[in-house]
Amino acid sequence: MCSSLAESGLKTNYVVADGKGDECKNGVNIHDVGLAESRMSRILCSSKAVYRKALTLDCDLYHFHDPELWPYAYLLKRKRKVVVFDAHEDLPKALLSKYYLNKVSAHILAGFASLIEKFVCSRLDHVVGATPSITKKYSLLNRATNINNYPILGEFAPLPKKSEQGEIIYLGEISQIRGIKQIVQSLEHLEDVRLNLAGNFVNQGFRKELESLKGWKKVKYWGHVDRTEARNLLSRSSVALVTFLPEPNHLDSQPNKIFEYMSAGLPIVLSDFPLWNEIVEKHKCGVCVDPKDPNQIAHAVAQLLDDPTVARKMGENGMNAIEEVLNWKSESFKLFKLYDEILKSG
Repeated sequence: MCSSLAESGLKTNYVVADGKGDECKNGVNIHDVGLAESRMSRILCSSKAVYRKALTLDCDLYHFHDPELWPYAYLLKRKRKVVVFDAHEDLPKALLSKYYLNKVSAHILAGFASLIEKFVCSRLDHVVGATPSITKKYSLLNRATNINNYPILGEFAPLPKKSEQGEIIYLGEISQIRGIKQIVQSLEHLEDVRLNLAGNFVNQGFRKELESLKGWKKVKYWGHVDRTEARNLLSRSSVALVTFLPEPNHLDSQPNKIFEYMSAGLPIVLSDFPLWNEIVEKHKCGVCVDPKDPNQIAHAVAQLLDDPTVARKMGENGMNAIEEVLNWKSESFKLFKLYDEILKSG
């Protein structure tokens, strides 16, 4: 998003808290306020540091992406700044699924987050929603525009296959609610199949749980990978999986990895959520299953591996959809138009 804005001619600043220092990349001025030592430090200290840096930049428009910055978005608005919030998820729903919160704490925090969300977001200049459902929710609070986080054309374009037929892939955060346990369990029902698993574990206890499963012997764990390594892993795999469990925040989500898998030309095994079923039915790019059922996952994977012609066609369908419609280039024009309208009206 920042690179596109800079390319369009806007002076673009990106304030982060990653500890990698200040730099200029793709025409974007990156300002680093330092890496937080803990989750609480990030919420309390890094957020305030981001706000202070934002003030010194004195920009014409501020675009926030993190809910923990809501209070500071409001403070900037009180200073008569133009402020946009970019909603990637439904935070109150997401809090209900956090592994580190018990049920009572999760509901209390979700209720509190909902109050802050309504108070702040109704007072900003605009809200951007990363999915149609999120945009619909925020349109009840403020003016809202749907700008999907689709992949950059060509970033995950398939490379020549580097492996045998039996490699499948899950790429992303590794947690219980993302259905990884069921994916590993499904491997017990598959012959000559290896799972390329890449990403960070949310906690080491879950990693130990997975390592104790029979299917783990068929897993190749790659750890965290960068975008280039991700493309290489996608190119050596024949089927991609995104079988999130039916948690409140997942049912209306639109994970980036679905479109990244499509961009890589891979057939996908997905959770049978209504929105995801709609994507599959429209673009004929995969198979939907009950994400809680390892047998269904295994059956879908086996079908795709056993019929490479069908799998290849699904992969091509997905890739064509990305090239024609579901790409960042088409979405970036919406962003440019929105900024132009907001700045002119301000």
